[in-house]
Amino acid sequence: MRVIVKGAGDLASGVAVRLFNCGFEVIMTDIPHPTTVRTTVAFSSALVFGETVLEGITARSVKNSREALDCCRNGIIPVLPDEEGKIVGEIDFDVLVDAILAKRNLGTKIHHAATVIALGPGFTAGIDCHAVVETKRGHYLGSVIYDGCAIPNTGIPGEIGGFSAERIIRSPDSGTWLPGKKIGDLAEKGDLLAHVDTGKEKIPVHAAISGVVRGMLFPETAVTPGFKCGDIDPRGKTEYCLSVSDKARAVAGGVLEAILSLRKV
Repeated sequence: MRVIVKGAGDLASGVAVRLFNCGFEVIMTDIPHPTTVRTTVAFSSALVFGETVLEGITARSVKNSREALDCCRNGIIPVLPDEEGKIVGEIDFDVLVDAILAKRNLGTKIHHAATVIALGPGFTAGIDCHAVVETKRGHYLGSVIYDGCAIPNTGIPGEIGGFSAERIIRSPDSGTWLPGKKIGDLAEKGDLLAHVDTGKEKIPVHAAISGVVRGMLFPETAVTPGFKCGDIDPRGKTEYCLSVSDKARAVAGGVLEAILSLRKV
């Protein structure tokens, strides 16, 4: 069974890992210049480096649907720069998973596939898709909704280690992101993490809490005020930077449940 996953960030990649390990053929798409922050656990990194490996699974950047199908035949997850979702009309597939996590629907329609599943708020099961999977941390994380919507976006990040908004690294201004630390580095509260080059000055970005740098945008990424550029995990476990997160695994389980339920496999 072939699945197209729109988006190749960390949650989308957790979904891809679960489905690939269950024997599904997975094809992923993303924007040409990914804005993923958890780059060490996101298959979108293949678009930057050409190839990446997550939990023993290889993903490779491809240019078109023909190359994507070649990868699938060789046990590799293809990642296609396809912001407009053109591949949906170019190949045969069974399931479409919208894992862009834009908090709104950027164009997915319920008729795009026999089974359409969306992650998080911005979709209504029965109208935009056949099922929605809850992405908000808490009691309902990973649950499948067949009629209605996910919990609305509050704009407040989920709590980890007692911290919420403080753990998110955001840009103070518009410009170019210049990281000073990399994923896996330990940071103390107040440490210099990066600069934003506005063209007139380089604005320093400091850590609001202590912990391990778990997310960091690719260098030279264009940012705007408030743009999410990374995160710090106060638990301080560097190994968490290299594996699928608990949240992604829960969401992936919901996607698998939805596929099996809707298709009565």
